[in-house]
Amino acid sequence: MMNRFSLLLALVMISAPALSAANDTPEVAGSGHLGKILVIMTNHSEYPSRDDSTGLWLTELTHFTEVVEAVGYQTVFASPKGGPIPLDERSLGWLYMDDDARAQLESIEFMDRLNNTVPAAEVNPEGFDAIYYTGGHGVMWDFPDDERLQDLAEAIYAEGGVIAAVCHGVAGLVNLEDEQGQPLIQGRTITGFSNTEEFFSGVKSQVPFFLEDELVLKGARYDKSWMPFKSYVLADGRIITGQNPSSARAVAEQLVAQLGTNLQE
Repeated sequence: MMNRFSLLLALVMISAPALSAANDTPEVAGSGHLGKILVIMTNHSEYPSRDDSTGLWLTELTHFTEVVEAVGYQTVFASPKGGPIPLDERSLGWLYMDDDARAQLESIEFMDRLNNTVPAAEVNPEGFDAIYYTGGHGVMWDFPDDERLQDLAEAIYAEGGVIAAVCHGVAGLVNLEDEQGQPLIQGRTITGFSNTEEFFSGVKSQVPFFLEDELVLKGARYDKSWMPFKSYVLADGRIITGQNPSSARAVAEQLVAQLGTNLQE
């Protein structure tokens, strides 16, 4: 029997077309390497008191890379500790997987990249056009307070790059600071996994904090879709955020559009 999280998400996936607060993305074509995007994933796999495991929500990676790599961007997989990335058990269920994600799991090249991510401490931020934080509940433990991740994102942003994140991955933004030492998201319109969605996910008692509340605490103007689990993306300057797993592809499309604009300037 479906839990309330799965049932609600199933209803959403067959409802009206996806919502997006970002501008419509123009068609982009390209070949070769337009630039590099640093993709950050979690190393954390354990809940405090659940038997199932968390980790990367797989399609938040595959939907993103499918878009950006198709137009010519090179992606570099990294994580706080480096090495193998745990996959959230629920993200591998029939309701959430698609043909592309299944094909990636069967790809020797993809799995080799997923099992050998670069440690954040070994990443040089120079030359990256953007940094993208994937989600999955695991990020709530190892993204917010990782100083090396903060250094990477702040350095990329300071050089004119874009910061993008989806779902719980937005937790990677909560402690970022601007050049004046103020929260980078202060006064910015930001989305991320909502309190309502956390309730329906069934693990609200497990997480160390509620992402929506933390974003507001840091001074962000939090916004969300009126329908839980529906794709919803916000772009505020060079910060792009998606609300939930359904938003990963739209985040990638918005990022490609933004980077294309930067190249034309």
